[in-house]
Order: sequence, then C-alpha cells, then structure tokens
Amino acid sequence: MRPTIRDVAKLAGVSVGTVSAAINNGAVAEETRQHVLRCVAELGFEPNSAARNLTKGRASAIGFVVPDLGNPFFAAVAEGVQRGAAERDVLLVLCITEAQVEREEYYARVLRTKRLDGMIYLSGSGLPSPSLLEMARRGAMVFVDESLPGVDAPFIRAENRSGARAIAQEVLAAGHRRLAIIGGPPRLWTSEQRLAGYREAIAAAGLNPDAVPVVPGDYSEASGYGAATQLLAGAKNKRPTAILCANDLMAVGVIRRCRELGLQIPEDISLTGFDDIPSAELLDPALSTVAQPARAMGEAAARLLIHAIGGTTEPPETTEFATAVRLRHSIAAPKSGASSRRGGVAG
Repeated sequence: MRPTIRDVAKLAGVSVGTVSAAINNGAVAEETRQHVLRCVAELGFEPNSAARNLTKGRASAIGFVVPDLGNPFFAAVAEGVQRGAAERDVLLVLCITEAQVEREEYYARVLRTKRLDGMIYLSGSGLPSPSLLEMARRGAMVFVDESLPGVDAPFIRAENRSGARAIAQEVLAAGHRRLAIIGGPPRLWTSEQRLAGYREAIAAAGLNPDAVPVVPGDYSEASGYGAATQLLAGAKNKRPTAILCANDLMAVGVIRRCRELGLQIPEDISLTGFDDIPSAELLDPALSTVAQPARAMGEAAARLLIHAIGGTTEPPETTEFATAVRLRHSIAAPKSGASSRRGGVAG
C-alpha cells in the first residue's frame, strides 16, 4: 500500500485535517505547512483527486471491472460496491468483460488513463495485465472474490476452501463414495480454493482424491449442463451418485440435464452448489449449497479502496468473510448398492 494521509499526519505529529489543509492551501500556519510538505516528500505521499474532491464536496469516481451481471453472485457484489461507493458520494463506473482477457486489459487501461481514482477488480480470466500491475503499483486497486498471481493488491474474499470442504463432508456423511466434481475456470483463485476444499474432505474420508473425476466449467449454467452430459454418459453402475458443483449456476445446468435423462435429484444423484444465489432455495429440489455474503464483500471492497486512496479514514472491519453451508433437499443417501468404499471413482 502506498503512504496514506494518516501516515503523513503521524510523521508530522499533526491531525489528518491539518495535513489536508496544508496540501490544499487551507488555513494553516506557513511553518506548519512547510513541515507537513517535508513529511509528504519524505514518505513519497501523492495527494490524489479522490481525497481532494471529497474534501471539497465534489464526487470522485472509481471503476468496477466484473465478468458479467447475468451471474446473480456477481450482480450482488456489484450492488455492494455501489452501496459502499454511495456512502462517500463516489461515482461508480461499471465495466463488463465477459471474462475475456482482452477486455480486462482494455478496461484496466481505460480506467487508468482516464484517471479515475481507483479500481475494484473481479477477474474472470485469472490473468494479470500491464495496466493492472500499474494500478496496483499506485495503490489504487482492490481485488474482490478473485486475486491474481504476481499482483500485489488488497483482497476481499470469502472462506472458499473451508466452505467447499464442509459441504463435501455433508455429502460423504450421507454415504456417497462415487463422487464427481464440476470445477470452476482454470487459473481462478476461487476454482483452486473450492477444488482444494473438496479434495481435503475426500482424503479425510479415506478415499483417493486423485480418483475423483473433475470436469472444468466456466461458472455458467451451460457449462454445468455440458459437464453433466459428460459425467452421466457412462453405464449406470459407473456414474457418480453425487456431483459437487463449484457454483450454483452450474448446478442448475446439472438439474436440467438430469431431468432430460429421467434422473431424480436427490434419489438418483445428490447435488451441491456454491454461492447461495437467490434462486437456489427456489429450485426443485431446493439446492444444498455454500453461502457467501456477496453484497457485504462488494461493500467492503469499496470501503477499502476509498480508504486506500485517501477518501476515508476508516477501512472495513474485515477482508475475509465466513461461508456457511445451507443444507436443503438435494442431498440424500445413495441407493442401496450404489455406494462403494473401494475407490471414489465415477465414470
């Protein structure tokens, strides 16, 4: 993190208000002003338009880069970001990338060159870009939900790994041994964390996690449908009795494919998701999933960014949010003879 106005105030031995007045040519003694400016130079503090605009009662602007808003979880994060920005009269510029690397770089470059005060970033590709690295170097970027390797920026996240482990334990406790996983997009932090949590639970149950098939998806309903088509194509005695999905939308795709095949959930296939989107409890059957507080995460990201760029003195109370298992009606014991304690292989 770059030096903040509070760091300058501490070094100078004055209040934050005095630092602001000295920087913005306010009412302060000239000797004090020069002392503050020396401390500014010593720390390398760069006053930015966010702090100045907020001090003068004018709106600043930040950007939010997100893969799409068709995913209810992303939409809820966006609502939280808007709420956090509105608290400080900060305008929000929304950029939708459709998880394309080229669009992510384009919007990061545009937001940087248009000199917005900062950017909140939710990656859909898992790949960094030169403009992102520059925003991070300036201390004007916050990650939410996803982080990127090699980019040093604050990160608002949920406990994905423990949440995935906990719901996998519920499936295993129901007696399932022929499991399959529909994972998230390769390279994404959430995909890696959820897969790791599933594998930890499987190993703790005495099964070989490497023997459990993993079909990657892209967090869309269509990819869940395609993965289910692949996993359920084999003989009845080889297909999984339970499928762990890395998000709820992919689980919806599995439900649709199961209905086409005449398979009942949970009588024939137990199913889990992740995110607890609003429709999860309205599905038939209601989906067992892992809840994470999307709106609270978005709001915390906005507060953390505005704090980092000098627009507020108080950061959010937490940067890591707990997850919680929501057990509903999509998990049941496997049919007699369907459980096997010899492997964990499906397909």
